[in-house]
Amino acid sequence: MQQAGIPVEDARYILPGAVETRLIMTMNARELMLATSLRLCLKAQWEIIELFEQIKAEVTKVAPFIGGELKAKCYRLGYCDEKESCGLFPTKAEAGAK
Repeated sequence: MQQAGIPVEDARYILPGAVETRLIMTMNARELMLATSLRLCLKAQWEIIELFEQIKAEVTKVAPFIGGELKAKCYRLGYCDEKESCGLFPTKAEAGAK
């Protein structure tokens, strides 16, 4: 699969460990906002982005204001603080941020 250009983290998905998992987690609003700011980044693994999109949808149902604040950190910063941007926002250096 790697020779076909499939990323390692996705290639391992076909292994027996890639079975449906039920997950229970507890976070306060502050931790939820922090985790979401990191995990909704388009550079995160697709399964993690999907999980946090579902979490955001559920939170929005019961707390629309908080749900509206759950977004990737680049929206708050106005730039991407990764080495390379996904293209949504320029990097910090490209944006000239201090």
